[in-house]
Amino acid sequence: MKAAIYEGPRTVTVKDVPDAKIEHPCDIIVKITTTNICGSDLHMYEGRTSFETGRTLGHENMGQVVEVGPAVRKVQVGQYVVLPFNIACGFCKQCEQGLTNYCLTMQPEPALAGAAYGFADMGPYQGGQAELLRVPYGDFNALRLGEGAADRQTDYVMLADIFPTGYHATEMAHVKPGDQTIVFGAGPVGLMAAYSALLKGAGRVWVADHQPDRLRKAEEIGAIPINTAEQNPGEVVKEATLGLGADNGCECVGYQAHDAEGHEDASLTLNGLIDSVRFTGSIGVVGVFLPQDPGGAEAQGELEAQGKVPIDFGMMWFKGQRMGTGQAPVKRYNRALRDLIAGGKASPSFVVSHELGLDDAPTAYEHFDARDDGWTKVVLHPNGHSNGHKR
Repeated sequence: MKAAIYEGPRTVTVKDVPDAKIEHPCDIIVKITTTNICGSDLHMYEGRTSFETGRTLGHENMGQVVEVGPAVRKVQVGQYVVLPFNIACGFCKQCEQGLTNYCLTMQPEPALAGAAYGFADMGPYQGGQAELLRVPYGDFNALRLGEGAADRQTDYVMLADIFPTGYHATEMAHVKPGDQTIVFGAGPVGLMAAYSALLKGAGRVWVADHQPDRLRKAEEIGAIPINTAEQNPGEVVKEATLGLGADNGCECVGYQAHDAEGHEDASLTLNGLIDSVRFTGSIGVVGVFLPQDPGGAEAQGELEAQGKVPIDFGMMWFKGQRMGTGQAPVKRYNRALRDLIAGGKASPSFVVSHELGLDDAPTAYEHFDARDDGWTKVVLHPNGHSNGHKR
């Protein structure tokens, strides 16, 4: 089968690798029909993680089941399924509490928790930017899709990660109907957080970023764009709220946050939220932060390379703010969000700018990593059906 392989910093090749196969009675094999390039993939693509060369990338995956293990009872061959990026067992202490993002069984390192497809430090599992993918505990991890799945793949594939992740940010920020919410980051996850806040009935949602094409996407869904190259988000929000600030906020950028000039600062968005959110407000952080950053010393400093970020904790404490952090437990949300899509209440595919074949992955990574204008979200179709551009 063909797969997109990480060969080193900023080098992805598409090559033939051994076919995915059943390794455990609970496994299923999925023919990947749609898979996304995620902003989190760029951390690995740029060499800013411990991701090993020779591994297949891709944790946002959906497709059609082509084989099931002998212990699989629910999922059937021929069904379309979308796969949470979290690989979970369903029976460990964490999974029993719904914390599938921190599964203890699927993470082979005893001191760690959580597993994912094609992701640094989250187990040995191959990614889904390939023609086939092995899915452990298929009955638990695969979300079955109904009629019309084949025709609405660019909506349903967002359930693998960015739609639930954006929603999780709003859950940790305690967004409620009528709230005023600020989102830092207008990448795909930030747009999903803003979209989720609006779906929840937030009164006003601001989105702060310095990429004009992404800010235009935010404005299209009814959010208020703040261009950080021209405006201070804290000042904009406080001016609109009698000096108080937003009720809550979402961090959707992560440790490689940078200003309009390209200067990296892992504390940039966190401190922007502490400033922008009012006293006793809540902040949800889903942007990726890591305890080790191989490129951090050169890009930022020795402390940042160790995951130590100098946030304005004194101001955060003084304001009595709450902060929730971590990856999303996708299974907590994906069924309900699937039904919003099926019922015509949500269409997260608005973020998609390009639909390409798997052979185009190297070029797609280059454009997406460079934040080239118009490259807001790239969808790959390993088994055909690409059209070059969505809109």
